[in-house]
Amino acid sequence: MEYTQLGRTGLKVSRLVLGTMNFGPQTDEADSHTIMDAAQHAGINFFDTANVYGWGADKGRTEEILGSWFAKGGGRRDKTVLATKVYANMAPDGGPVWPNHDKLSALNIRRAVDASLKRLGTEYIDLYQFHHVDRDTPWEEIWQAMDVLVQQGKILYAGSSNHAGWHLARANETAARRGSYGLVSEQCLYNLAERRAEMEVIPAAEAYGLGVIPWSPLHGGLLGGALRKEREGGAGRSGAGRSADSLADSTIRGQIEAYEDLLGKHGLEPGEVALAWLLTRPGVTGPIVGPRTADQLTSALRAVELTLPDELLASLDEIFPGPGPSPEAFAW
Repeated sequence: MEYTQLGRTGLKVSRLVLGTMNFGPQTDEADSHTIMDAAQHAGINFFDTANVYGWGADKGRTEEILGSWFAKGGGRRDKTVLATKVYANMAPDGGPVWPNHDKLSALNIRRAVDASLKRLGTEYIDLYQFHHVDRDTPWEEIWQAMDVLVQQGKILYAGSSNHAGWHLARANETAARRGSYGLVSEQCLYNLAERRAEMEVIPAAEAYGLGVIPWSPLHGGLLGGALRKEREGGAGRSGAGRSADSLADSTIRGQIEAYEDLLGKHGLEPGEVALAWLLTRPGVTGPIVGPRTADQLTSALRAVELTLPDELLASLDEIFPGPGPSPEAFAW
């Protein structure tokens, strides 16, 4: 495993991030523990979750699964850089939403972090992330609440997710005025098929010293050999969700055909190349991989060992052209 600094911090994290969103809804507790053991054995030290994971009536279940894994001991917690998120309402889907039980008010942040710590069975969270932009709460209030948590030893660093470039700028400028450390990472949708983050989010993150943590690196399975699985009659994400919707578009389908044909000539697996490509991108700390099985984790680990030649990278740019630099990409 390779390691890098998380943004401008001194924190060393693995180039692959273990995403846990499937733990609970898709993968039972025992298998989740097996995957986490295998990930840590392979050198992955950066685990990402969120208070809302588990979904539906089981929100919080994923954090509980991590907590029971930490409770096994063996240095599991000490070896883990633990990231979780706050924003969503924790009431069961369709249930009543009580005021101040969601978003980023100082009150909800205080309530949510204590609940996450209890579920996770730990005394502190390494990276506490804002899962979405709160358009109603001023950054001054958010940073006041986060500074208290740092002083209490409940969190070490703050990060964001799904924020625009100007949100990153406003957040860190406000933090600087207060003498707060500010955001150290941004978790955003970024992959070969979805490169709009290159216009504003990633440049802003680089300018302010934030590590970029891409989520959905395979774009819902689209970049993981979706057409090959379709031909083979395989189940999984290639038959539903974002991947199926995308393949219904003839232009996108043509891109994926070209992508899979190109990698077939090189004898490379599409999903592994999609991850390896992200590891070449400026500002990227590491993509989040969310395995449902141990085999999927093994495949993801191979991406770290891949070296993509310049010729192949150029061909990938031809198939999936980025938006270009900002403001030129939209100004003329």
